[in-house]
Amino acid sequence: MADTELTLFAGERPDHTVRVQQLFVRHQSNLKAFILSLQPNFSEAEDILQEVFLVITRKASSFQEGSNFMSWALAVARFKVLESLRDRKSDHAMSDEVLEALSEECPEEEFCEERSAAVRSCLEKLAPRLQEVMRLRYFAEHGPGEIARLLAWTPNSVNVALSKARKLMHGCVDRQLQKG
Repeated sequence: MADTELTLFAGERPDHTVRVQQLFVRHQSNLKAFILSLQPNFSEAEDILQEVFLVITRKASSFQEGSNFMSWALAVARFKVLESLRDRKSDHAMSDEVLEALSEECPEEEFCEERSAAVRSCLEKLAPRLQEVMRLRYFAEHGPGEIARLLAWTPNSVNVALSKARKLMHGCVDRQLQKG
């Protein structure tokens, strides 16, 4: 077996779909940063990311190895975000044209890396308790009730802290990207 071949299990050579899934996993953080740039609700962004994975898996045969995976995956992500936002049109005031224009602001991997770095930087700027709540919710994937139990808070306090942290993160990320 050649050193350049990807393997999942000893002696097993993955098929094209598995290689595409591996590319998704490798670029997942950049895809999530792109999705978050259009849909700042972390929970909804996570749902969209999972939908993107399903679409990419289903359409893996249309991806040509050696071409730009990120470009292809970002196009899928953009359509899934737009679809999600259109489905929830009452939850946002932006027109479809504005959403599409915004989604085209991240055509390249470099912008997604900048956004991802801005998110990490802004997370570190939050007060320690807000950092902890954000990490429990979005990295450890605990629900507000579980976070409340872990921190000995009320579920309402957790929801208020998450709302405050998301608002601070959104503003901070926007300011950092405007500087760059």
